[in-house]
Amino acid sequence: MGPYILKRMGAMGMVLFVVSVFTFFLIHMAPGDPRIMMAMSRFGNDITPEQIEWIGKEMGLSAPVHVQYVIWLGHLFSGDLGNSIRSDQSVVSELLNRLPATLTLGLSGFAISLLIALPLGIVAAIKQNSMVDHAVMVGSIVFISIPGFWLALLLILLFSVNWGLLPVCGQGTAAHMVLPVTVLALGMAATTTRLTRTCMLEVLRQDYILAARGKGLPEKSVIWRHALRNAMVPIATYSGIKLARTFQVAVIVETVFAWEGIGKLMVDSCFARDFPMIQGCVLLVGAVFVLTNFAVDMLYLYLNPRIRLLSEKQGSPA
Repeated sequence: MGPYILKRMGAMGMVLFVVSVFTFFLIHMAPGDPRIMMAMSRFGNDITPEQIEWIGKEMGLSAPVHVQYVIWLGHLFSGDLGNSIRSDQSVVSELLNRLPATLTLGLSGFAISLLIALPLGIVAAIKQNSMVDHAVMVGSIVFISIPGFWLALLLILLFSVNWGLLPVCGQGTAAHMVLPVTVLALGMAATTTRLTRTCMLEVLRQDYILAARGKGLPEKSVIWRHALRNAMVPIATYSGIKLARTFQVAVIVETVFAWEGIGKLMVDSCFARDFPMIQGCVLLVGAVFVLTNFAVDMLYLYLNPRIRLLSEKQGSPA
């Protein structure tokens, strides 16, 4: 199993390297000169060509792009992602300050989505073609079809503007979390519910489930001990992807609800052409993706013994 884990970690490093290359070069192809932005933030709006050139030499921005990338990569290995153009603060410190807000929002929405999706998907599979099944499927389609930003605005209009029950935006109390967490949870729960139902239906038709029922095992034992564990492998894969994509969805949710997290920081940095901060945000999101996929791979080894045996065979010498 050790060689398998090392192989996966090597793949993670390669993915992050490719992400950093594409991000760096694509950002530098975007309109706008970062030297001008830095010069304006330091000297004001009335800047001279000499000041722009001095900033370029001071920050290494006058060098060719590939040279800038090598310099940036060297700083990255030392834990330095540079300073933000907007705030002149360390990119790492700003990311660390904003990360808890996004994690709180994302993990809360993810946990609630699973609490909604798993029971609904299981019940819909057990009661296939019943009124409950049809109601669950229709509800899932509705929330899959509704764009996240539109649902967020609708909830703000109902619960904040019309009824005055919840704050419109901001953060700081549990009441501020209700609307953004609801938007995240409903969007993730809709697709996970449909996947859970499909996986459970496929497993419930297997021969070993019929054998378990033929032995007289209680239906709860058949569902929870035999069916659900085998159905959880694809559900775990999809849930891991949805958890990683929380940072993408957070761009919309945090912007609508003025939630000071990574998503809003990324949007503000894009408008300000804050290249160092954009690179740091994208690299952080990429790291979350690969770490989540790695955690899902490790979860496979627990959920499915066949995958564990296959990984051991791949890691053993021929």
